[in-house]
Amino acid sequence: MAAAAATGRGGRLSAAALLALLALLALTGGGGGGGGGGGGGEGQPCSPPPPLPPGLREELRQRRRDLRRLAAGGGGGGEAASGGLGCGDLSLATGVSLLGWGFTKVVARAALAGGGAVALKSVHGAGREVRQCVERYGAPAGCRRLAAYKLLKEVRLLQRLQHPGIVQLHGQCYDSSGDAEVRVTAMLELGSPLEMIQLLQTPWEERFKICLSLVKLLFYLAHSPLGSIVLLDFQPRQFVMVDGNLKVTDMDDASTEELSCKEDNDCTLDFPTKSFPLKCSAVGKCEGINEKKNLFNAYRYFFTYLLPHSAPPALRPFLSDILNATGDLRYGINETLKAFEKVLHLYKSGLYLQKRPLLLKDYISLKGFRTVEGEDYKCWPSYSHLGCLLSVHSAEEAAAICNSQSQCQSFILTQRRTWTGRPLALFQSSLTDLIPDANAVVYIKRSASSGKRL
Repeated sequence: MAAAAATGRGGRLSAAALLALLALLALTGGGGGGGGGGGGGEGQPCSPPPPLPPGLREELRQRRRDLRRLAAGGGGGGEAASGGLGCGDLSLATGVSLLGWGFTKVVARAALAGGGAVALKSVHGAGREVRQCVERYGAPAGCRRLAAYKLLKEVRLLQRLQHPGIVQLHGQCYDSSGDAEVRVTAMLELGSPLEMIQLLQTPWEERFKICLSLVKLLFYLAHSPLGSIVLLDFQPRQFVMVDGNLKVTDMDDASTEELSCKEDNDCTLDFPTKSFPLKCSAVGKCEGINEKKNLFNAYRYFFTYLLPHSAPPALRPFLSDILNATGDLRYGINETLKAFEKVLHLYKSGLYLQKRPLLLKDYISLKGFRTVEGEDYKCWPSYSHLGCLLSVHSAEEAAAICNSQSQCQSFILTQRRTWTGRPLALFQSSLTDLIPDANAVVYIKRSASSGKRL
């Protein structure tokens, strides 16, 4: 369940999610409060909660064990880590609105009293995980506690794992005053949903950034302080964008356990369209299974869609190698990161432009001027919807692009830069009014300037 997600999944589901939101609103309003096991008014007799079914007790025991193992390495008390937000901050939050929901959790947006906004995650009491648990065991309070332990596990992981590709935990509110229930609200960095259709329409350089960020995250997870971590529910919906950067926001299904085995036949990594045989190590674990599962999911959900389309032609052989090697799992995450960094170096340095004819000589340069930016011919994928604005390494590359476009008569290197430090070049179909600008240069095709007074 992402920290920001689309709403509007139908009236019945919206009503179910709003039930969970109402509980969250009560908490942000200072309602807090105990659990479902007991608690009448003062002086009133209350019966102890009924014993939980053995199967549910065992599931609760396993999740408590997982929490103890995560806590053993440090981090995490009742409130958030030192300096983080806690229950007091949550009680003062305002403007709570529903963002989305999933099987286990509901996510809302809230404004903090001191300024800024956070995403609030809490247990979805009417979600599928709790409902299915209740169907099995008939113990609603115990089932909500089971779901709360899953959210607590995510909080513990976020406390232990620090990486730019993991959404930041700002704090938590933990209330275990009830006999049977635990109430947990995680306060997270607020992001926007990852929209793959929109990403496909962005310039290649921005899509490469997304893939590179993902590879760096998977490298970290493969070598994390907790050991190799696999994202069991690896889907684009588990990621958000924060200030243009990709971040995983759902860690409740992450696992530090690697599959146990007795022989190599126990270590087949299965996907819907492919299977990969792995080795059983001397310690009885399938070697690298977590790393390889993450990497192949990155290949099938991200690389195949975002890497190849509209890439610079000279870089396409390198990108094809990455796609083939990750699609066949011939590369591990270390080799994949090296391959991505090689492509980045070639792109930033301009080395991929070698052995090209020099075309800038076909242009007249007017130093100290720039053109008026306005609506002009379009190109894809442009950084502007008004015209043709592309990332270039140099004026020489811009000249080659202008020559390849029949509408282009002139271009200018703007002062704007992409995340790689490359300038954005604006290509135009006609000469507009020139404006004095000591830091600018306008490049005009000699053929376009013939017979015109400049």
